[in-house]
Amino acid sequence: MQDIPHIPVLYREVVETFKGIDSGIIIDCTMGYGGHSSMLLEANPNIQLIAIDQDQTAIDFSTQRLAPFGERVSIKKGRFSNVIKEVLQEVNPQDIKGILADIGVSSLQLDHKERGFSYESETLDMRMDKNAPLSAMNVVNEYSTEELEKVFFEYGELRNAKKIASEIVKSRPFTSAKELSDRVKSFMPKGKKIHPATLLMQAIRIEVNDELGELRSLLQSIEEARLPQARVAIISFHSLEDRIVKQAFNSFAKSCTCPPEAFRCECGNNHALGKVESKKPITAQDDELKANARSRSAKMRVFQMDIS
Repeated sequence: MQDIPHIPVLYREVVETFKGIDSGIIIDCTMGYGGHSSMLLEANPNIQLIAIDQDQTAIDFSTQRLAPFGERVSIKKGRFSNVIKEVLQEVNPQDIKGILADIGVSSLQLDHKERGFSYESETLDMRMDKNAPLSAMNVVNEYSTEELEKVFFEYGELRNAKKIASEIVKSRPFTSAKELSDRVKSFMPKGKKIHPATLLMQAIRIEVNDELGELRSLLQSIEEARLPQARVAIISFHSLEDRIVKQAFNSFAKSCTCPPEAFRCECGNNHALGKVESKKPITAQDDELKANARSRSAKMRVFQMDIS
């Protein structure tokens, strides 16, 4: 019997979002430990589920976990930005009833310190796909001061990014996440309920895995697929990710695509792909916030495709 390591974030809200789907396919773009996948399969006994992950450890674990669901499950390896394009081309768009993506590092990766995601790790890796060429070791030890400053400012939103980048370049090489986080701790924002190095590590992780590029590619694929009735739910943990999702969903809902300076509508005013279901992001309930610290920053936005 497998030891199920964690409960996925917003588990009740995810099940509620996709409830009542009595046929067709739900795509879980970020399978991880298979928590959301298993819950969706249990709650919707007539659906098929396609699960995607680039991490072989996750695939090995979840292949066992989801085995009881038999042929209802298909697991595909790769970055979801690439695999989703293949899936959307292979299946009938009418059959896709739901798409879920839980963006960011998974608990599986955080729980294994040898993966280098934790600031207590003795390694410096952070690759979601262990075969990917770029690691945190490369970023920290090979990027120029200017490149590091850009990563820390844009992805970590650190105001003193230049000072942190200079300190790292002066002190490198680094061989572990723990060594790095200890070295820059004094330069990190104070007074927050998170470890001082969290924003720095987050910024490096986003760079290593091109997480914002992956998210934009996923949203573009969904827009281009013009799925007739799919419900799309995306969970993010970073303000930049949430902003990208919000802007994309608002764009999906626009009927008129004419530029603001246009004197009158010339586009036909019929371009809306559906409607935004969540005007404000959906967040965790109090009991989940107490039980799972990771849920504190989780935000889910939902869009209902409606193309006749």
